[in-house]
Amino acid sequence: MPTNSILSPGTSSTYTPPPLCGLTPITPTRPPPLSPQMQTRSKHGIVKPNPKFGLSAIIRSPLPKNHKQALSDPNWNAAMRDEYSALIETGTWDLVPRSAGVNIVNCMWLFRHKLNDNGDLERHKARLVCDGKSQVEGADCDETFSPVVKPATIRTILSLAMALQ
Repeated sequence: MPTNSILSPGTSSTYTPPPLCGLTPITPTRPPPLSPQMQTRSKHGIVKPNPKFGLSAIIRSPLPKNHKQALSDPNWNAAMRDEYSALIETGTWDLVPRSAGVNIVNCMWLFRHKLNDNGDLERHKARLVCDGKSQVEGADCDETFSPVVKPATIRTILSLAMALQ
């Protein structure tokens, strides 16, 4: 009969473990239950949907592929009218008659949905932009201007102003 012990001469055929020297054996225990109940946002009725899953039932008008499609949708039509009237009011360009042999700069409409912080549709945004591929430097434009100032530049100027006073 096989046994699990190592037999030495003059010992019995059963193995007895050595004494634990006064230590009590460790018995597995379960972790204590959580204090009364776990508190979660859903148990308190707080629901914050994740916008990346896109489970909202908001139906947006699709982005148009060209200006003809945009004119047929009342939302995009209004956005185009707003953009065009803003460009006319600010005097962005002067409309002049076409001269012979002059390059015509093409323009195109860009369409985009503007969203709130919570992902809801805020408005339809249409922009009228020049097509840079059709411009000839020196003939159509002399220089470009971008009114962008970096925060580091503002800090430098303010520190110089404070130092000189």
